[in-house]
This record gives sequence, structure tokens and C-alpha cells, in this order.
Amino acid sequence: MSADKAAIRNAATVIVLRDRTGDPSILMGQRGASAAFMPNKFVFPGGAVDVDDASIGLASPLPTICHERLSHRSEPGLENALAVAAIRELWEETGLILGQPGQWSDPVPPDWQSFAAMGFLPSAQSLQFVFRALTPPGRPRRFDARFFLVDADDISGDLDDFAHASDELSHLQWIKIRDARDFDLPFITEVVLAEVAARAADAEPPNSVPFFLNNEEASLFLRLKGYPMPQAD
Repeated sequence: MSADKAAIRNAATVIVLRDRTGDPSILMGQRGASAAFMPNKFVFPGGAVDVDDASIGLASPLPTICHERLSHRSEPGLENALAVAAIRELWEETGLILGQPGQWSDPVPPDWQSFAAMGFLPSAQSLQFVFRALTPPGRPRRFDARFFLVDADDISGDLDDFAHASDELSHLQWIKIRDARDFDLPFITEVVLAEVAARAADAEPPNSVPFFLNNEEASLFLRLKGYPMPQAD
């Protein structure tokens, strides 16, 4: 395996959609000027999957169709770790909680102690897998990023309270989708925004998930369709 391929890390990103049936907004923040990856850009909350994410239990699992689509063209057993990473990154970077009330069993992992102290367990039932993108070769860091959409109504607490956020993202704010392109966005964020804007009012998972695959041979748009949902009796 080449050094470039070895550097690819799995990652999860969360698009929180507010007032989706009215004048929808998305939650974004600005990366620091000294950041190695996408400095100064406005981005969604997200980051790399940590080793410990695979061991964190979920109070409620991912929707079945999202779990199946996450498994396509991916290493086995990564689905829940991606969901956990999405919830963890949302909490760390914005202070917003996607979870269900409940108490953790001891010991609580260090990255989750502040989340657990709020009286919640992570829950993935409201996450929708809507996009996947692989960072092109030649970049200082490369990620195989899965983008999850979540309705702001499924977030616990005050949507405008970022007091528990880390300092990784500055200028956290709700941005109207119609105004988002006025900000300094990465190219892939603009692509994802177009997908989200097109289906903002639709609460159901998409018919298929776009996969922007950038490798040494080509840049391709693929579709991850998943398996048919079981029919009710």
C-alpha cells in the first residue's frame, strides 16, 4: 500500500438542518487559519473516527437502510463507529447533544465524560447517511468522509447554546441554506449543500447516496443504493 493510501482516515460529518420545511438553515463553523486541513473554511462539524469509537454503545441504532449503505465499499463493522464519531464530533465542536436520557456504565471513556455528565447516551436513530466523499490525492490529509443529516428537532437542549463547544470551530452559527455560498466553503461542502438543499423538506432517507470517489485513477460519482427494505406483512 502506498504512503498516500495509508494516510486515508475514516471520518464522519454532521449536517444539522433547522426549520427544514420553512426557510432551512444549517449549522457551520470556521476552521482556524493554522489548521492543516481546510484552513479558514466554513465547514460542518465533523472529524476522524477514533479507535475508541468502535467500543461505544448506542442507545438506539442507525436506521437499517443507512447501516446497509455505510457497509458498501467499506471495511466490515465500521458502521456504528462512524455513527458514534458523528455524535462525538457534534458534541465536541458545537456542544449539541444527539442522544437519549440515560446513565453510562462505569468507566466512561475520557472523550465521553462531558457528554455523559449531561445525562445522555449517544443515539443514532435520527442520523441519515446522505453523502460520502474521499479527499483527492495530493492533499496534506485525506479522509473517507461520511456525511450524516440530522433534523435539529432531534437535538436535545438549546439549539443556540454553544457554551460546551471546544475551540476547534469558531464563529459557530446557523446559516440559511440560500445564503451559505456567500461564505468561504470547501468545494465538497458546496456539492453536499446542493444535495441537502434539493431534499431539505423530505424527511425520508434518499433513494441512493452519492459517493464522490477520488483516487489515483479518476474522480467518479457513484451511487450507494443499499438493499431493499423488508416489506411489512
